[in-house]
Amino acid sequence: MKDWRILYPFESQFLETPDGQRYHYLDEGPREAPVILMVHGNPTWSFYWRNLVLALRKDYRIIVPDHIGCGLSARPTRSEYSFTMDQRIRDLSFLIETLDLRGITLLAHDWGGAIGMGTAGRLPERFSRFALFNTGAFRFKRIPLRIAVCRLPGFGRLAIQGFNLFARAAVSMAVEKPLSETVKAGLLAPYDTWRNRLATCEFVHDIPMSPRDRSWKTLCETETNLAQFREFPVCLMWGMRDWCFTPAFMRRFQEFFPNAEVHPFQEAGHYLAEEKWEEMVPILKRFMEK
Repeated sequence: MKDWRILYPFESQFLETPDGQRYHYLDEGPREAPVILMVHGNPTWSFYWRNLVLALRKDYRIIVPDHIGCGLSARPTRSEYSFTMDQRIRDLSFLIETLDLRGITLLAHDWGGAIGMGTAGRLPERFSRFALFNTGAFRFKRIPLRIAVCRLPGFGRLAIQGFNLFARAAVSMAVEKPLSETVKAGLLAPYDTWRNRLATCEFVHDIPMSPRDRSWKTLCETETNLAQFREFPVCLMWGMRDWCFTPAFMRRFQEFFPNAEVHPFQEAGHYLAEEKWEEMVPILKRFMEK
């Protein structure tokens, strides 16, 4: 097995957030070029976007953060960081404003959709278009059983933080075709200890399913703010065999964005940018050129 670092040939950049957390991100491509912001979900990190970064960085400025607690960012404890959707949005807003990013094209996957669209809702003047893959940014009643089990008190934390079952299961359950051992190692690399898996666990517990959940209000705000982007260019690319963010999520986005261009990938699962990145690149280039 090759070292996964060969697949991640990027120069790391860091910011310190207002609450003192070390925030890792990639900043690739010409500084004067149009900006693409890639926002990952759980349990991935900026490594997930590597192929799209390499394919697009010649013509675009590519910004790819690691959420706090993920990838190469800081690993705070629960007493040091809230691990809520609102905090994630505030972190991403801080990055955008610090780098003074404008005319942003958002690429978002999994939790990245709620965080990215939540940020766009608060900073609408900085965004120009959206490309969303197997994600959500609105209330949804259904949660897969295998994720619901991970939210059980005690058991969920032991399974995710103790045995890394969430991230380890994802590298096989999130794809239709097996990933190489090198890619699996890269996706799992940051999540090698109990402490380093805290954010993975907190993301699962932060999924807003009812008004009792801590991030419900933030999700409702994000959903309400989608309306202001109804006429914006939107591209939906979807792995149609995803058991988590199923095609029902794609159809829900179409209700918010009836003019969106839609690209279903019938033979792909949740980790679309792992399985179909070569087919995604020309679609994204055409979308950016419109």
